[in-house]
Amino acid sequence: MGELARAFSERGEVVLRERPTPDQERVLELRVNGVFVMDTRETTTEIALATRALSWVTSPRRVMIGGLGLGFTAKSVLADQRVGRVDVVEIESALVEWMRDGTVPHGPSLLADPRLKVITGDIRAVIAEISEPIYDLVLLDVDNGPGYLVYDDNAAVYASPFLTTVYDVLRPGGVLAVWSADRSPDLLAALRSVFGNCGEEALPVNLQGRDERYLLYLAVRPT
Repeated sequence: MGELARAFSERGEVVLRERPTPDQERVLELRVNGVFVMDTRETTTEIALATRALSWVTSPRRVMIGGLGLGFTAKSVLADQRVGRVDVVEIESALVEWMRDGTVPHGPSLLADPRLKVITGDIRAVIAEISEPIYDLVLLDVDNGPGYLVYDDNAAVYASPFLTTVYDVLRPGGVLAVWSADRSPDLLAALRSVFGNCGEEALPVNLQGRDERYLLYLAVRPT
């Protein structure tokens, strides 16, 4: 496995690697503090986070995505011609630069879309600065879910106080979608306490020959 880039921040180490495969496909793998976050081979659930959530929204004019990752969720949102603007919030500036400078080969073309704005910062601080409901859809994929945190501080992203601030920036009928590596009864309860209802969907995924499932949580701000 070859290392393409490495960076350090106050949260720890971010590494981008190239992983060999039997079929000679070039696969990039992102790890944070040694923890696998995602790769470019199995992206179905990152894409489903976008497509399933978009199917719940009649007019997704403005979308916020918490977590850039390797860009597959953002790309899928931008593929929907109803979307007029996408704000992506990413806490690791190095990851944004690797997308921008071509270390991640598909990064420059993605970031060139004029509807896309990348904000380097903490999703909690960015949303806290918004004083009115301006989003039709908010997608959260900032970690591996509440049960597999890469950063301990991200536990707050899945708790009622922050989910309430997300509720407040959604327009009536707006949707919040949260990606998780496993089922989380606590997250489901928190979402129900804030939004009144929440759907839970299992997404099958094959990880290097292993059949697994990830979870998608969808909640709607009442009209």
